[in-house]
Amino acid sequence: MTGAADRTGYDVLILGGGVAGCVLAARLSEDPDRSVCLVEAGRDYGPERREWPAKVLNARALPRDDVWERHAPAHRIRARILGGSSCVNGCWNTWGSAADHEEWVRAGGERWSAAALDPYRRRAAGGIGLRPVPDHEHSAWSRAALAGAAELGYQRVDMAAPGGPGSGTPLLNAVDGLRWNAAFAYLGEARTRPNLTIVSGATVDRLNLAGGRVEGVRVLLDGRPVTLAADSYLVACGAFGSPALLLRSGLGPAEQLRQIGVGVEADLPGVGANLSDQPGVFVPLAPTEELNTALAAKEAMAELYVSRMLIRAASERCPEDSWDLHILPVAGPPLFGTLPPGQYEAGISAFLMKPRSRGSVRLRSADPGAAPEIDPGFLTDPAGHDLAVLRSGLRIVERLAASAALRPLVAPLQGSPAADLTDQEIRARLGTYWHPVGTCAMGAEDDPLAVVDGEGRVRGVSNLRVADASVLPTAPAANTQFPVLALAELLADAVTRQ
Repeated sequence: MTGAADRTGYDVLILGGGVAGCVLAARLSEDPDRSVCLVEAGRDYGPERREWPAKVLNARALPRDDVWERHAPAHRIRARILGGSSCVNGCWNTWGSAADHEEWVRAGGERWSAAALDPYRRRAAGGIGLRPVPDHEHSAWSRAALAGAAELGYQRVDMAAPGGPGSGTPLLNAVDGLRWNAAFAYLGEARTRPNLTIVSGATVDRLNLAGGRVEGVRVLLDGRPVTLAADSYLVACGAFGSPALLLRSGLGPAEQLRQIGVGVEADLPGVGANLSDQPGVFVPLAPTEELNTALAAKEAMAELYVSRMLIRAASERCPEDSWDLHILPVAGPPLFGTLPPGQYEAGISAFLMKPRSRGSVRLRSADPGAAPEIDPGFLTDPAGHDLAVLRSGLRIVERLAASAALRPLVAPLQGSPAADLTDQEIRARLGTYWHPVGTCAMGAEDDPLAVVDGEGRVRGVSNLRVADASVLPTAPAANTQFPVLALAELLADAVTRQ
């Protein structure tokens, strides 16, 4: 059932209708005896695809209409729409390394091991409808990039499964250019269940706590305050929204809360700390006439995608059999600005996948409409590890651009080689892969910065869990959508077993 909040008592309230929230709502409402309410601040465009904006459906674009802040820096982009980031991202799905799971097991227990998570990985792949890149979606550029990767010694690997360094293609949640977002995939059938209520256009203000329990949640629905109540509460507002909600509710670093006039319900220093994202540097290249002609022909067929392959690469500092870089060649219409017809942008990015630097999310005020203060903390680790790894990635970019397969298609732009840029120049050119995690991180009982345990339960609050990317203590060596789908499947199971 979709509609207004016409009741106040539910078994489960899910706060946030992004990727994780859609999974949780679908799985928990499979039990007809469990009443579930999914609350989303953004628009729900409904069960019929024809009612959704064309930009959101277009898997070739990165739409920026349904977001919290228009024209914000890339690292601040937050989707505000049912389906969350799956409505605005690149529809890419990759999986991380064995080292990721070792880190997560130390924080959350054996349920986070590669073997234990594998059934949820497979369930997530089926739930979102992942599929391989069809051959006709490869452009001359992506074919050449795959050949260039082979020249450099990278063997083909399955990007959506555990493994080691190599090259290959992601799995896609898109079909013939149609973005198949989490709202379509997980809520399509679930919407008809009488025990599921979806409340959209409802901004979550704060949790009302008393005696170590949540007694209700205050939301602003069409500008008016409404209190919803449930037996248990799941926060799935994302790596920026989830810590902001906990902080507004009095759960967080005590001194920070006092500074903005919020009463302290539980002193949890880790809320909003430990922000980890994956920065990168784009190295522009000059397309030859041959490449422009090939891309124009592909675009005329409505089959031009800026990228359909990547390399999982290991720097000199990477553990054996793992990787700490994504090398991403792209060619197509520019993401920003325009070019004359028949002219395209080309280049190769190096993304740091396992950063040691940490940023933070803090509140400017207790107003739910005020954007939080987000410091990504890129390249701030004191030992300079992240900068060194990124520079290693830029050397791989240079080798790939100079490969025999790519030389006929691009030429280097004038200037110093990217790997020779000064530290200051690299920092000035930083972009982001847009995969924030860690701001409500899980951890062991003796970890003073842990916010939740391995099943997402918030310390000191008996009926509250966090179940999204913010619980991951470290970034996976992957695009985060697929791991978040899997962790939501895992935590949905944990709720059903309670």
